[in-house]
Amino acid sequence: MNRLFGAKNTGPKPTLAGAISNTDTHVESIDVKLAKLNAELTTYQQRMAKMRDGPGKTALKQKALKILQRRKMYEGQRDQLQQQSWNMEQASMMTDNLKNVMTTVDAMKSTNKTLRQQYGKIDIDKIERMQDEMQDLMEMGNEIQESMSRSYDVPEDVDEAELDAELEALGEEVEFESSLGVGETPGFMVDEVPQFIDEPPEAGKVKEAAG
Repeated sequence: MNRLFGAKNTGPKPTLAGAISNTDTHVESIDVKLAKLNAELTTYQQRMAKMRDGPGKTALKQKALKILQRRKMYEGQRDQLQQQSWNMEQASMMTDNLKNVMTTVDAMKSTNKTLRQQYGKIDIDKIERMQDEMQDLMEMGNEIQESMSRSYDVPEDVDEAELDAELEALGEEVEFESSLGVGETPGFMVDEVPQFIDEPPEAGKVKEAAG
């Protein structure tokens, strides 16, 4: 049966990346052959440039034409392979983009599900009540701060005439004390304030200092 229908292929399935790699390898091998043909054509052209017309030059020209035909064939094959490789690369990029899109969609679905579960546990009314309580506490704190920072003014029931009389009495007391002794130290401060009064030095002490 295997001879008629062939054995089942159990090897790994071909991939797009593997196909691109194989195609690029073929293109590189063709480039090597083209470089060899170009070198031969250059040699024939240099030899024909030095030869006169005749059978030898004609034979050499025929060889050059055959090499040129082979070069055209390889160039056409290389162009086809390069186009195939480019098409496969585009298909690969589209496949990668599609995978990225599918991954993004799956991530968005998972995130949406998680957000639904999390937001479903939140009580909006409870949050609003908490915000109202916070606002009330802030207002209460502001009232406390204003109360603590207020200044204690002079009571409104104080008679200004009494204050003027008291101030005038203080002024008369100061004038009276000044008339008793201008510049003198008060009695209660005599013991506390030192008296820096220079006394005339004694004669003996002056001589000792001079000697």
